[in-house]
Amino acid sequence: MMEGAAICSTTNPREERVDLTQISLRPINPSDLNDLMLWTTDEKVAKYCTWEPYTSKEDGINFIQNIASKSLWFRAICLQNRAIGCIDLFSCSGKETGREKSVELGYALGSRYWGRGIATQVVKQVVEVAFSEFTHLERVEALVDVENVASQRVLEKAGFQREGVLRKYLLMKGKARDMVMYSVLSNDLQI
Repeated sequence: MMEGAAICSTTNPREERVDLTQISLRPINPSDLNDLMLWTTDEKVAKYCTWEPYTSKEDGINFIQNIASKSLWFRAICLQNRAIGCIDLFSCSGKETGREKSVELGYALGSRYWGRGIATQVVKQVVEVAFSEFTHLERVEALVDVENVASQRVLEKAGFQREGVLRKYLLMKGKARDMVMYSVLSNDLQI
């Protein structure tokens, strides 16, 4: 996820309906730069993320060329083929030994699209992809800032279980933050 483990979407009152059939996932590419800049420069989007709002197109280019490529699996969240956010899976085995059967999910979504079911739909879709494309996986987990209640709700609606609060777990923007751990297991989907 965008330079960090914290999910960074919250909810916004619905302003206009979005046809969820128009939502797609695809690799991000340099032609997405202007769309990416719309949500990476937004303070509301960056609030619960480890990164500060982007201030230049160079930040966006660096993200597309270097940061996104470090994920195990990364996609742009698109509405009518315009990148309105991103979602990724990154390996937990790089963090700690014995974590080869787990990945961490992260996402960011442009604030004008909050509260419309997009994040929930995409998270559900990516969980299915994770367990089908990476058949060795047993667990998909997500960390959410304890204050980011909207993203916690997204994960719950997508079938994740809240495991607990990790106190002072992540240093974010100079402050130790409590994070809520969520997970879904491969056998949870077989119910």
